[in-house]
Amino acid sequence: MIYSVDVRIETPVRDTEVTDRVMDAVRNVFADADLVHSDGRLVAETHTLDGFSDVLHEQEILDTARGVFRENATDEGFHFSLKKQAAFEGTVNFAVGEPDELGDIEVTVRVREPSVAEFIDYVAPETDEGQPVDPVREYGDRFDPADY
Repeated sequence: MIYSVDVRIETPVRDTEVTDRVMDAVRNVFADADLVHSDGRLVAETHTLDGFSDVLHEQEILDTARGVFRENATDEGFHFSLKKQAAFEGTVNFAVGEPDELGDIEVTVRVREPSVAEFIDYVAPETDEGQPVDPVREYGDRFDPADY
């Protein structure tokens, strides 16, 4: 799939935290992100969620991710928050409710191409009994992407 997205990742770095550890937390789930630390905040940008999608597949949390993305989708993209401590361990744990005392990792995805829904399908595809559905494999020669 050819896509064009801008991903902005922001998280506070508190005085009690080690900046390198917060950077590691972001890199563990967004390996391609370019990070900058300034004024108590870590800001990162990337133009891919492929590595993040790999983590979602490995953890088998595609349905959860899909729900979070769709719940927070707009015409221009979607956003979500992650727990910093889990990310430091290389695990995706979506933040809900009140932010952690040290703050969460806030992610904003702006999708230019394809549609937001199609990009969500790419990052977190539908599943059948926990396994990603491959429409070509499932429907064979009858598969027409326009119908999907």
